[in-house]
Amino acid sequence: MSDQSTPTPRTASYAAAGVDIEAGDRAVELMKQWVGKATRPEVVGGLGGFAGLFDVSALKRYERPLLATATDGVGTKVAIAQAMDKHDTIGHDLVGMVVDDLVVCGAEPLFMTDYIATGKVFPERVAAIVKGIAEGCVLAGCALVGGETAEHPGLLDPNEYDVAGAGTGVVEADGLLGAERVREGDVVIAMAASGLHSNGYSLARHVFFAVAGWNLDRDVPELGRTLGEELLEPTRIYSLDCLDLARRTDVHAYSHVTGGGLEANLARVLPAHLDARLDRSTWTPAPIFGLVGELGEVPRAELEKTLNMGVGMVAVVAPDAADAALAVLAERGVPAWILGDVVTGSGRAVLSGDHRA
Repeated sequence: MSDQSTPTPRTASYAAAGVDIEAGDRAVELMKQWVGKATRPEVVGGLGGFAGLFDVSALKRYERPLLATATDGVGTKVAIAQAMDKHDTIGHDLVGMVVDDLVVCGAEPLFMTDYIATGKVFPERVAAIVKGIAEGCVLAGCALVGGETAEHPGLLDPNEYDVAGAGTGVVEADGLLGAERVREGDVVIAMAASGLHSNGYSLARHVFFAVAGWNLDRDVPELGRTLGEELLEPTRIYSLDCLDLARRTDVHAYSHVTGGGLEANLARVLPAHLDARLDRSTWTPAPIFGLVGELGEVPRAELEKTLNMGVGMVAVVAPDAADAALAVLAERGVPAWILGDVVTGSGRAVLSGDHRA
């Protein structure tokens, strides 16, 4: 008779599988102070419910309110934050990517929710991410009404995470901006980007790390700081600037310059019978764009369809509103300039000339 031992019973648990509910609870406690700062009078209740509540009775003052919604992430920029172990700005990027899409149609951002997926919940790190989201919401004038933190052991490494968000805004139907308002002779105004924003990081990371072999802590004289500091520069949030500009001047359309670059994104708000003529000689891109091009030997066409090249938002305004628009933006501290004009064409935005040295 063979000697067979009895198998020892094994008890499975969520914690043994890699999910720490207590860590998640602590993360919620740490983030409450930041979420509390990103609010509006219409927010009902606080953090901890199953859904965020927003009192829409305030919309009664609209004749015909249109709700606008947008969702986005920050792409592989999270890899820079993780490598630098600095997590309090990536949420700012997330807000910028969402609310600056909302404001393109003239919508005022009302509230946002976020989603953080991570291999392991480190409460302080999650709280730092949410801190950045809350600070971004304050800059955008919207509320952070809720979110979700999901622990995905086995799918993500413990120090890996990704972030995404969704936002809702409102615009009066009569104030809706877009291609229907654009006219021949309109003036195109560029608003400066703060840097790469949150697009093209797969290209930038490939050039700096795989091609050039640079490290994040490398001091780069052209940038006046380390490469890592430059790559983590937060996305500029334009929403309040654009709302104020539309209230005070005759704005016909906005374009948020993200993936696809200036030409492709501006074409999205042009009617089929008009073109936008854009002049490269009106600005000098920041050094980060030149470095990506030079180190990676990236053709100009590839750079311009991948990166914002220093233009993060574009306004299309009536000809007699151009000077006033520039004055409003200067008052608000947004560097801006006349980029081009609108002419008869076929619905394209076309860059010509060369950048100033």
